[in-house]
Amino acid sequence: MARILSDKDIDLLKKLAPECEDLLCSGSGVPYRSILPPLANHYSEDAIDFHRRLSGTSPEDLEYLISLIFSGEESLGCVPPDYITIFLRVVAEKLGEEAAAAVRQKYEENRECHT
Repeated sequence: MARILSDKDIDLLKKLAPECEDLLCSGSGVPYRSILPPLANHYSEDAIDFHRRLSGTSPEDLEYLISLIFSGEESLGCVPPDYITIFLRVVAEKLGEEAAAAVRQKYEENRECHT
């Protein structure tokens, strides 16, 4: 579901990627519609950097991201699979295995819809 980032979304993206100045995808020129895809694909240098950035996220911010995933507002489709694994690891560390399993299931359901 395409959406316009809210002020809260933008604040979170800038917390995760302080260097974020422009909210446009450099490849398509389209405004960002999610938080994790630009973090993974535009701001993180590699998987280690992605992990570092997410590890600094508060449990409240992770819960917010998860709520967006479950509402369909946050897309994981453009996040590389190895980065999804990292996201799930951080969720498990901060919110527990049950939360990570629920996100994993939602991710798998969405992947099945797009294949």
